[in-house]
Amino acid sequence: MKSVDVDTPKTTESETNQTKNGFLALVSKLCFDETLPIRFMYKTVPEHLNDTGWRMFTGYETEEFLEDQLSNLLPVPVEKMCRLDPSLSELVTFNAGTVWERVPGSDSWERVHDYRIPSHNVDVEITNDVDRFNVEEEK
Repeated sequence: MKSVDVDTPKTTESETNQTKNGFLALVSKLCFDETLPIRFMYKTVPEHLNDTGWRMFTGYETEEFLEDQLSNLLPVPVEKMCRLDPSLSELVTFNAGTVWERVPGSDSWERVHDYRIPSHNVDVEITNDVDRFNVEEEK
């Protein structure tokens, strides 16, 4: 059986407008504090109803900077980001799993296929031992 090439959509329509909910993106503070343009962005699965899943960066963020997401990533309406940079308007219609970048000095975006989008680690323990579920409640 031939494997499906996940990076090649069957149609443009099948790869866009997956999530109509949400209006916020997480955007690097460097975009505002240093007034740097967005040069790297990806869409992950939205974390809540107001989240589009878009994560936008300047490309100058360090590992230490990215580790402190609460302080360094701001929730910003996607519409505002598109007003600040109209080149984002077409890209933000793409589905989760898409990654885009542009080199400094260029206005054109290129799709990235070899970047692994970060995901939260969830510790899950799977067991078939039914006795673990038959614990008597303390009285």
